[in-house]
Amino acid sequence: MIDREALVRRHDVVLTSPDPAHAITVGNGDFAYTADITGMQTFTGHHDQAAAYREQRLAVNTSTMSNWGWHSMPNPDGFVLADAMSTYRTARGPVEYPDRFDMAGTMRGQVADEFRAGAWLHVNPQRLDLGRIGLLLRPAVDSAPSTDPADLTDCHQRLDLWTGTLTSVFTYAGERVRVTTVADPSSSRVAFRIETPLLTDGRAKINIRFPYADAGFFQTADWTVPDRHETTYADGVFTRVVDDTTYRVRLDHSGGTITSVEPHHYVLTTSSDSLLLVATFDGGDSGSFDGTLAAATRWWRDFWTSGAAVDFSGSTDPRAAELERRVVLSQYLTAVNSSGVLPPAETGLTTNAWQGKFHLEMHWWHAAHFAAWGRPQLLEKSLDWYLSRLDVARDTARRQHYAGARWPKHVGPDGRESPSDIGSLLIWQQAHPLYLLELLHRAGRDVTRFAELVDETATFMADFARDGHLSAPVMPAQEFYDAATTADPTFELAYWWWGLEIAQRWRDRAGQGRRADWQRVQDSLVRPRQSGGTYSAVATEPYLRRDDHPALLCALGVVPATPLIDPSVMAATLVDVLDDWDWDSAWGWDFPAMAMTATRVGRPDLAVDALLADRVKNRYLPTGHCPQMGSLLPLYLPANGGLLAAVSLMAAGWDGADRDIPGFPADGTWTVRHEGFRAWP
Repeated sequence: MIDREALVRRHDVVLTSPDPAHAITVGNGDFAYTADITGMQTFTGHHDQAAAYREQRLAVNTSTMSNWGWHSMPNPDGFVLADAMSTYRTARGPVEYPDRFDMAGTMRGQVADEFRAGAWLHVNPQRLDLGRIGLLLRPAVDSAPSTDPADLTDCHQRLDLWTGTLTSVFTYAGERVRVTTVADPSSSRVAFRIETPLLTDGRAKINIRFPYADAGFFQTADWTVPDRHETTYADGVFTRVVDDTTYRVRLDHSGGTITSVEPHHYVLTTSSDSLLLVATFDGGDSGSFDGTLAAATRWWRDFWTSGAAVDFSGSTDPRAAELERRVVLSQYLTAVNSSGVLPPAETGLTTNAWQGKFHLEMHWWHAAHFAAWGRPQLLEKSLDWYLSRLDVARDTARRQHYAGARWPKHVGPDGRESPSDIGSLLIWQQAHPLYLLELLHRAGRDVTRFAELVDETATFMADFARDGHLSAPVMPAQEFYDAATTADPTFELAYWWWGLEIAQRWRDRAGQGRRADWQRVQDSLVRPRQSGGTYSAVATEPYLRRDDHPALLCALGVVPATPLIDPSVMAATLVDVLDDWDWDSAWGWDFPAMAMTATRVGRPDLAVDALLADRVKNRYLPTGHCPQMGSLLPLYLPANGGLLAAVSLMAAGWDGADRDIPGFPADGTWTVRHEGFRAWP
């Protein structure tokens, strides 16, 4: 058996100096608190992503986020989705898609009249930054507060992965400060133990501040409009009113007094050298530091001792230790950010990107690995959202003259899609609920309550595939083709067959028998276009662009073997892609996707090389974050989740695989011990 505690603890995150790109999040999948080097949200300016973006450097906001905290800006014009529609010619006649959105103009604050409706609908709702709790540090009682973490010395911060506890120690004004930070595993609660003599004379206090919402691409907070929201405090509870959003924050502390400094800004002062502080952001019952610490310790130990583990110690390949580090930290990050009741946002609950909304085409990359790693319950929670929004998806399909339910790309919790000239025409997310549910079934979960979701999702897929084709307008996963003329993308054709096959298996298991009309669609799907012994990306010109996602490889890798894909042709396609691609334009999940393809076509050497490729969007910071595009995406959880999916396939294989550990070379350079994985389809 693998010594799991030793495996996990050798990859604890240790930071010894402040860095705006290094922030650590504690949380539970539905709530998260992100801290700076002090273990609290002390130096918010140092981590300001907007300032970092202007200066072209990397930073992560220190915010407090949840799956229940959302906000919409006022909508005086009453914009609705119909205001952002354009008409496309299709095989079924004219169809309207909500594509009127100019992202570049919106980010510049220069929105043309024709895009005003799309801009409002795209950026609303946004995930709400619930509040900031940090230290207020002064070198002397009457001095101005410090705003620069360079004022700290002898910093040592450790995230104890085994217990989910963050301990931060540093020296300030000649005195030692120790902060212990921990999040409750089942509520919107974060607890602190602050120990320092600086508390006794007021050189250290606790700052409690509440911002207005921000509709920017990645911004979480607007501190410049205090008159647009309300904060009141009474009996240990802050009541927040932000337009139509209302919530309460309960603050329990072991002593001291709370005073108002200015609107939305409060300070907690104590004469003791030790302070226990518990903030419950959903206004629930009082909590204690010791109770929160004990609950978190139990949860994280259960997490690490359940499910799967993989140990690369003993390998002589010099990349093995780094892969193991990425694997361990990715498990932590996806549990904290991607295991809640909503499909995750690409930057999770750590900071906003795309206003904190979620992209359904990324749901698989965030969370499919939970089932393969023997933790299917962490995936299952987010699948109920699809059931709750089935009527919205039906309305989308009906508006486009299709049967069944169509799932969009870019949505908030209400399920209303966001206007986009790319997202409104994307299709590969359609099969994701089917695949994720199949993984849950294989992991032993009772998912029979999802039968209607499976039927309606597959019904749309069967209706969409007209005469064996996926016809224009179609935007493939490689998102830079002309959707109005593109047809029959390679990955999507294979995924369409596999998605319908899953729905057929559901019917078989329910004793209903396979649907003949669905089978006719499966049998009639055209084979992907080939040229020179390799696959094209799409069946229409320009056939293959060598930038963005090499998504054609997913047709055998992410998707298991289907009648549409020739493994030998896919193996040649993999080599062709690896030989010539614009890797700076690729994304973090592309490298795990290539590793999965390499594994399934019998090229474990290429699997490891792809997974650990030294590319700008495949680097993992000391925190485990995989940044993309600078401060726009200072972390990117589809990369972390994709890494875990790939490693599980490489270690445990799939049904009918001819050997164990099929994704690692059998040349003696890799020693791979694994336990608890479930094989892939």
